[in-house]
Amino acid sequence: MTNILKVVFKEFFGMFIDDGALALAALLLIAVVGVLVKFAHADALLAAALLLLGCLLILAESVVRAARKKFQGKIASSMMPTTSCSISLI
Repeated sequence: MTNILKVVFKEFFGMFIDDGALALAALLLIAVVGVLVKFAHADALLAAALLLLGCLLILAESVVRAARKKFQGKIASSMMPTTSCSISLI
């Protein structure tokens, strides 16, 4: 029973934090914008624009990294040496 709960717990939180770098970058962006609003008295519209652009950039970087990792594996497996046969012309 405990094993099942561990798997369910892991899968549930895995849906939200599949990519640790993505989650960390988003939290860091929110913290930086929050500090700008609270202490630097940044305009709300500027803060919203920073959050929007920052989230879009973080998401794009995550997609590029995931695609690179996926295709890197396919390229590496396709470049594996295969058995070769030598043909003699004599």
